[in-house]
Amino acid sequence: MADILNRFEEIGIEETKVDTNKKIKVGIIGTGWIAEAHYYEYKKMEDVELVALADIVPGKAEAFAKRMGIENCKFYSSHKELIDAGEVEAVSVCTYNRQHAEPTIYALNHGVNVLLEKPFAVTLDECIEVMKAEKKSGKVLSIGFQPRMGENMKMIKKIVDSGELGKIYYLQSGGGRRHGIPTPYGTSFIADETGGIGAMGDIGCYSLDMLLNAVGYPKPLTVSGYTSDFFGKNPEYYTWDNKPAQYADKFGVDDFAAGFVRLEGGIILDFRISWAMNMDTPGDALILGTKGGLRIPSTDCWNGDFDKPLTIYKDVAGKRVQYEIPLVKNGEPLFYKKIRSFLDACKNGTAAPIPSSQIIYNQAIIDGIVKSNKINREIEIKIPEI
Repeated sequence: MADILNRFEEIGIEETKVDTNKKIKVGIIGTGWIAEAHYYEYKKMEDVELVALADIVPGKAEAFAKRMGIENCKFYSSHKELIDAGEVEAVSVCTYNRQHAEPTIYALNHGVNVLLEKPFAVTLDECIEVMKAEKKSGKVLSIGFQPRMGENMKMIKKIVDSGELGKIYYLQSGGGRRHGIPTPYGTSFIADETGGIGAMGDIGCYSLDMLLNAVGYPKPLTVSGYTSDFFGKNPEYYTWDNKPAQYADKFGVDDFAAGFVRLEGGIILDFRISWAMNMDTPGDALILGTKGGLRIPSTDCWNGDFDKPLTIYKDVAGKRVQYEIPLVKNGEPLFYKKIRSFLDACKNGTAAPIPSSQIIYNQAIIDGIVKSNKINREIEIKIPEI
């Protein structure tokens, strides 16, 4: 068994090599809390100049700059004003979900590279329009899935690609939160007019990316979906956490979702995600193959790393065995890697590190769950050629 383990124990952690001779001017559209994470990583990079901030809320961009200690930066009241100023080569789109598509399309149409925070958008139709703009522009569009940069996340794909599990036929997403509707950040996550989708768009897309990426992002074919909002619309949920009970009136998205998805290649995906439920976890994530199975330890949201090792289950010489894959250190923070890989693609003219051609399948599943839930039956997922 030691020989098998040795095949997976050593993963080279690549050093980031940065050409500081060429600086890239960037802007941030939307200055909410996720923009802080983008700024913290941008300011570490010697080849980056943050020159512009935009927010539709009067004074919010200026307050963000003051709070972060940002100097020599221009402020704009819309993404159009920022882009039209013509100073930036790249932007981070950090708006709420329902405003992901519009500024991204505008930036691409004006020759600006985009790092778009997850989820891709709210609907599949929006994603298609973004990809049309991307194709026409020839610029870099990368979607903000920093967990993909983690060494232990990479290990999942490495195990599958090695053939150790055989032909993959079943995926189970697992994970989710027992009590974690993100109200500390106001109502932008939970209101329909801003969030559009709830737990699925916030953390479900992470678990989908983890599993779909591991098996090569097969195209989704059909989905039978379910969503609910029992906790989000319950005023008592918020009073327990000393939050305004009025949040229940604002709640207009999913706090729990599940889907049964058929993928190309004869793979079944059993998906579930939760912001709130009366259970600690619906289980670990699983990848089942004809030669072995992989257990991925449950987390609240799959947005970073694991605190327990991966476990492989196999039959060896007629014996049932299982063995752990040791955890690997990540080196640089995952958010740094996300932004660094995007900037490198912009500077070097290389492919987007997290391409829209993959993440549209992720979004198609979420979109399909929403549509299936509305009509209470399985639906076919149709994604046009772009």
